[in-house]
Amino acid sequence: MEQLPPEKRTRGAWLALAAALLGWGFDGMEMGVFPLVGRPALRDLLHSTDESMVGLWYGGITAGFLIGAATGGVLFGWLGDRLGRVRAMTLSVLVYALFTGACGLAQSAGQVAGLRFIASLGMGGEWSLGVALVMELWPDRSRALLAGLIGSVANVGYMLIGIVGLFLTGMIADVGGWLSAAGLSDAIVEKLTANQGWRILMLAGAGPALLTFLIRLFVPESERWQEQRDRGAASHWATQDLLGVLVGAVAALTIVVLAMWQGLPLWLRVLGTLLGVVVAAAGFLFPVARYLRRSELGRDTAARALRPTIGRMLLAAGLSGVALLATWGSIQWAPVWADQMAGAEIPSAKSWTQVSSAFGAVFGTVVAALAGDWLGRRLTYCAMCLASLGSILWLYQGHEHYGPEMLVSVAVAGFCTASFYGWLPLYLPELFHTSVRGTGQGFGFNFGRILAAIGTLQTGNLLGMFGGNYPLACSIMSAVYLLGVVLIWFAPETRGQPLPE
Repeated sequence: MEQLPPEKRTRGAWLALAAALLGWGFDGMEMGVFPLVGRPALRDLLHSTDESMVGLWYGGITAGFLIGAATGGVLFGWLGDRLGRVRAMTLSVLVYALFTGACGLAQSAGQVAGLRFIASLGMGGEWSLGVALVMELWPDRSRALLAGLIGSVANVGYMLIGIVGLFLTGMIADVGGWLSAAGLSDAIVEKLTANQGWRILMLAGAGPALLTFLIRLFVPESERWQEQRDRGAASHWATQDLLGVLVGAVAALTIVVLAMWQGLPLWLRVLGTLLGVVVAAAGFLFPVARYLRRSELGRDTAARALRPTIGRMLLAAGLSGVALLATWGSIQWAPVWADQMAGAEIPSAKSWTQVSSAFGAVFGTVVAALAGDWLGRRLTYCAMCLASLGSILWLYQGHEHYGPEMLVSVAVAGFCTASFYGWLPLYLPELFHTSVRGTGQGFGFNFGRILAAIGTLQTGNLLGMFGGNYPLACSIMSAVYLLGVVLIWFAPETRGQPLPE
């Protein structure tokens, strides 16, 4: 493989970082848009104000989004390992941008669910591909700072969409006037601005599609991946192996159906959920297992490589799952809880809550990544779990009214609970060799989203059991951090070590 001159390699690394940061920022906006517009959108599309029905659809769509992101992490990670990081990342950004924008044209709740699922495929893929590309192009000494930036910029996007929501709520009449002045009919303007203008925010989600041109034109491919390709490593990925990913996705979606099927006995739903997790994991792991078996390592070497690789993928999924399950099962409900406490008197409560959470998260991700370099990966993760548990309990058990003090506690909880998203981009790439890094960390981070989907649905069930008591339900879900305190000590310490080749 022809080596690029040092100046071009440096410029390429900066361009890759810029493209990836933009992508992660848009990811954050994509994750933040539905908590703002989901309930108004569903009330509009369902033609109902029945909160139980709206809540059921909201939880189902959120769970489907998380499962789509898990599937996309494996699917696009596989593409990145086979076709290259840049081409796969371009496609992933295009998918999540176009299908997020298409949600603004949806005519039913089912259409929103389907479009959100497809959009999330791209979002899950973009995270793992961007991490792999940046970590492979930049020197090892920069990994901690880069990991912090990765987590930070996603939360900047999450915060920006909350700010946009604040402005849109107060300016919806002006926006309608601008649209009319642009020549749109009164019927279209009314449709776009109805129910807090949720369609406008969704349509704006198509904007990141423009990023694909930047990526394809200017971002260089990872030299580490190219070296592996030139050795023939990429040729051992086979398209038929993706059938396992399809089976895994169907199993994961079945979990959502079972959880939402209120007529089924509880024991059957629990059993189906456990079985679905096992089948989903086996399906998502299948491409890597097949790759290692047919690779040029030889049968004996491949067999020896299979067990530790699969073991690290499952370990990564567990570490990610703790963070994601607690996030989606506790802090992500804070805007809805704030909206409930504030009532109609303060319509901006949920937006301010989201902004406060994201503000704290921006700093938490950077601090956690740097701490991982200073204190070691394992000790930092353990400390994050304990700090997150304490901050969640302070938020939900220490406040009964919406106000400035509550927003401060939201910012602290955002700082602690989002710290994992600076630590994970630092640690997960260090677990896998270049030839399987995209798929390995794609599975590791995104399979945690399936666990988070289950947690989201169970939070909804707990809310039903406790009469809509958000503090109690979310506090119970935060106990999963205790599992992380134990799990991290089974993980290898990788501080000071280069990325595995």
